[in-house]
Amino acid sequence: MTLIDDSAHEAHHATVPPAAAGVRLPWSAVPTDLRDKACALAGGGEVVEALPQTGGFSPGAAVRVRLSTGRRIFIKAVSADQNPDSPDYYRQEARYTAALPEHAPVPRLLGVVDERGWVVLVFDDIDGVMPDAAWRPDELRRVLDAFSQLADLLDPTPVEAPLAAERLAGSFQGWRACRQMRDDGPQDALDWLDPWARRHLDALAELEVHALEAVAGTTLIHTDIRADNILMAPDRVYFVDWPWACVGAPWVDLVLLVPSVWMHVGPEIARLVTEHPVVAKADPADVTAVAAAFTGYLVDQGHQPAPPGLPTLRAFQNAAAVASLAWIKGRLPGWE
Repeated sequence: MTLIDDSAHEAHHATVPPAAAGVRLPWSAVPTDLRDKACALAGGGEVVEALPQTGGFSPGAAVRVRLSTGRRIFIKAVSADQNPDSPDYYRQEARYTAALPEHAPVPRLLGVVDERGWVVLVFDDIDGVMPDAAWRPDELRRVLDAFSQLADLLDPTPVEAPLAAERLAGSFQGWRACRQMRDDGPQDALDWLDPWARRHLDALAELEVHALEAVAGTTLIHTDIRADNILMAPDRVYFVDWPWACVGAPWVDLVLLVPSVWMHVGPEIARLVTEHPVVAKADPADVTAVAAAFTGYLVDQGHQPAPPGLPTLRAFQNAAAVASLAWIKGRLPGWE
């Protein structure tokens, strides 16, 4: 068992890293008839209360709704006007969530409204809260325990989904994109890049290639677990937002979680993730390759212009890239 001094939680950061939160559409901007249809999926009734939710990078509306019937539901809605890709992401989320086992720790999807370029998803509301983004060790332990149970439940995968190598191929090419900039661009094309990464760019690009082999497995994995995609209820931890579900090795989810923990609370508490038994069972070279590939993704994406409707995403990715670089440097001590 990893022993962690909980006081490390209080000591790590003098400044608060960027939150995983974007700029969301107000509930009132969703067409009235679509709001009514969404409520009808939960049995109808008048909206008594609609509480907008923050967290996550979707530009769509996210609202906890209380109906006059007493029913509580969670509604998320987006159109291409907010971001051209988001409606398809919502459709993917609906498809995978609907196919998950009924007893999985995932909010139940009640239905979908897909009209006029809008996609509206309606879920049972969960009486829970997101973990503190500045991960408290007790909350992180609870989430990791729940993750272990989730991984067991979803192996073998109960859902038809892409293989992890297919899903992650477009993301795990950041170092190769940087190498292309180095080879094709002006001499100062990578002046913004960490000097250690510049020195080892070719080797990092090779690790990306290995990473796509390393992620193979039989478990349905989430690939976007962060504090803003988790709800802690009094009796259960729920994992939400499944558009990027795929079939691979369960430890991949924890490797992709590490930067968002490390950036907030540092390496000491992040050891709860990096030394977790699910990760410890994996080949260390595979873990290093996937960690390096995800770092390359964060580094490359953080250097891009902000996507439409997602003005806060790049700051978060840049902060996560700093943490992820620190992690892989520690895993590659022979690389000076």
